[in-house]
Amino acid sequence: MSVESKVRAVTTLRLKEMKDRGEKIAMLTSYDYSMAKIVDAAGVDVILVGDSAANVMAGYETTVPITLDAMIYHARSVVRAVERALVVVDLPFGTYQGNSKMALDSAIRIMKETEADAVKLEGGEEILESVERITAGIPIMGHLGLTPQSIHKFGTYTVRAREEAEAEKLVRDARLLEEAGCFAVVLEKIPAVLAERVSKELSIPTIGIG
Repeated sequence: MSVESKVRAVTTLRLKEMKDRGEKIAMLTSYDYSMAKIVDAAGVDVILVGDSAANVMAGYETTVPITLDAMIYHARSVVRAVERALVVVDLPFGTYQGNSKMALDSAIRIMKETEADAVKLEGGEEILESVERITAGIPIMGHLGLTPQSIHKFGTYTVRAREEAEAEKLVRDARLLEEAGCFAVVLEKIPAVLAERVSKELSIPTIGIG
C-alpha cells in the first residue's frame, strides 16, 4: 500500500464525518481477494466480510454453520486486496453470544490474524456485555433488524419490526449500541420510516440493507 492510499484510507472517524456532513456511505460485501479488489477500486467506503459466506461460498442454507476459522480465512483474503476501504468482519454465530470473554477472544483473533479494521455483531441489549468488553480496544459495527444468525428463532427472512413493540425495542437497542461505543449500526430489512427515525436519533452512521 502506498503512502498516498494510506492517507486516503477510510476510517471509523471518516465515516462519522461523512454522517455529520450528510454524505452517503457505500458498503458492499466481499469474500475473496478478486471481488474485494474490484469493490475497493470502485471506491466503496466499507467492505464487509460477511458470515453470509456460509450461504454464498459454502452452500449452507443459513449463516449459522460458518466457523471463526473460516471467517478468518475469508477476511485475510479480502484484507490483502484492499487499499482504501474500511474492512469489517462478522463474528460468526456462537463466538460472542452469552460469553463476553469468548467474544473478546474471538474479536482479538480476527483483528490479529486478518489485520481487518473492525468486527460486526448481531443483536442489541442481549449482547451488550460482549459489545462493551470488545469496544475497550476494538471497533464494533452493530447489526439490528433482521439478524440472519437468529433465523431459527424468527423462522423467516421477512421484514422485521413492523409491530410497535419490536420497533420500539429496535430503537432502544440502537441507542444502547451507540452508548456502548459502536461506531455504526447496520439496519437490515426494517420499515423505511423506522430506519429514518433511527438514523436521525443516532449520531453514528447507519447502514441500510434490504
